[in-house]
Amino acid sequence: LNSVFFINENVGYAVGKFGTILKTTNGGITFIDDYSIKQNSSSISFILSQNYPNPFNPSTMISWQSPVSGWQTLKIYDILGNEIATLVDEYRDAGRYDVEFNAVETLRGVSLPSGVYFYQLRVTEPSSSSGKGFVETKKMILTK
Repeated sequence: LNSVFFINENVGYAVGKFGTILKTTNGGITFIDDYSIKQNSSSISFILSQNYPNPFNPSTMISWQSPVSGWQTLKIYDILGNEIATLVDEYRDAGRYDVEFNAVETLRGVSLPSGVYFYQLRVTEPSSSSGKGFVETKKMILTK
């Protein structure tokens, strides 16, 4: 499992390493597919999963889930906060997504050295005039 969270004492979600989502309600377990996410988006939360594998060399998968459609941006940063790569920068429908990050294909065009890097997901809801949305950052480790 990559993450587990609960809405209340009776309802919880578990996310597997490839973004598989399981919902538990009063002891029962249900698989949630992309269609269910779109139909029940008010009951599903944003999820940014831990990259897999981690540590990685030279590539890793990053998965996330958005309960709303909106502009989605996924960027990679180094330990100093410099942007290394933009993996996603587009409007996407509500749903579950996976993207591969390859430490050889960066903005600088050179292979990254071993170290700690961060990936950040931003989702801006178009219905929000204030730019309301979701932002989360996670750490990943590149080893060579």
